[in-house]
Amino acid sequence: MGEYYTIFLSMLDATLRVSAPLVLCSMAGLFSERSGIVNIALEGKMLGGAFVAASAAYTVGTYYPSVPGAMFIGLAAAICWSIFLALMHGFACITHRGDQVISGVAINILMAGLTIVLGIAWFSQGGKTPALPDGARFLDIELPFAEAARSIPVIGPLYAEVISGHNLLVYVAYLAVPATWWIVYRTRFGLRLRAVGESPNAVDTAGISVVGMRYAAMVCCGTLTGIAGAYLSTAQNAQFVRDMSAGQGYIALAALIFGKWRPFTAMGACLMFGLLGALETRLQGVQLPYIGQVPVPLIQALPYILTVVLLAGFVGKAIAPKAIGQPYVKER
Repeated sequence: MGEYYTIFLSMLDATLRVSAPLVLCSMAGLFSERSGIVNIALEGKMLGGAFVAASAAYTVGTYYPSVPGAMFIGLAAAICWSIFLALMHGFACITHRGDQVISGVAINILMAGLTIVLGIAWFSQGGKTPALPDGARFLDIELPFAEAARSIPVIGPLYAEVISGHNLLVYVAYLAVPATWWIVYRTRFGLRLRAVGESPNAVDTAGISVVGMRYAAMVCCGTLTGIAGAYLSTAQNAQFVRDMSAGQGYIALAALIFGKWRPFTAMGACLMFGLLGALETRLQGVQLPYIGQVPVPLIQALPYILTVVLLAGFVGKAIAPKAIGQPYVKER
C-alpha cells in the first residue's frame, strides 16, 4: 500500500503543478465571460505574458543582478502586458462593438507571431529566451514542518509531498479560485458583473455603466492571464520557448464551459485536464499489459481529445450568460 500511496501522491503533486496555469486562465475567462465577453483570446494573453515575464526577468537577473526580485519584475511586466492585450480586446469588442471571437483570434495570432519575431530580434535564439538564472525565477517553497511531518502516517506525506514544495504561483492559482468565488458571488462588483452578462439593459437603466463594468472585467482577466503566463516561463520552466502555451488557453476555456461558468466546478475540470497532462509524462515509454508501449503522440493528444469530447457533449447543456457575445448598444 505504501508504494501505491507514494505513486498516488506523486501523480497528485504533478496534477496540481500542471493544472495551475489552466486554473488561472479559467478564472480569467470567468470574469470576462460573466460580463458578456467571449474570451477565446486567453491563449494569446497567456503566451504574451509568458514571453514578457521571461524577457524582463532575464534582463534584470542578468544585467542588473544587484536588483532583488527579478522574477517579481517579470511577473509585474507580464501582468501589465496581458492587461494591455485585454484592453485591446475590449477596445475592439466593447467600444467598437466588433466580433468578439474574431478579435480574440486576432490577438492569439498576433502573439503567436510577435513573440517569435521579438525573441529572434532580442535574443537570437530562434524565438526562445536564454535560460533564466535561479535568482530570476520562482523556486519551490518548503512550508513549515514539512520534513518533520513526513513520519506521520498518511497525512504527513500528503502535507510534505503535495501541499508543500510548490512555487509561489501555484499557491496563487488555487487561492484565486475562492477569491474569484467571493468577488463574483459576495460583492457588489460581482453582482453587477453577473447582471451585465445577463441583462445589460437593466444594468444601464439602474445607472451603472455597462462599458465600465466590461472593461473592469477585462482588467481582471488580463491580471490572471498575466500570472498564468509568468508561471509558464518563470516557474514551471526556466525560459520562454515558442508556442509554449500549447493550446492551454483553449483548454482552460473548455474547462470553464464544462464547469458552467462557476469557479469551483471550473477548477475541477482544470484538475481533470491536469491529470491527463501528468499522465502524459508518466506513461511515456511505459509498457502496459495487453497493450504494449503507448505511442507518445497519442498520450500527448489526450488533453486535446478530451477538450473536443467535452465541448461536443456539454456545450449544449451548459447555460451561458444570456448576453454573452452580444455587443451592447445604449438605447436613447
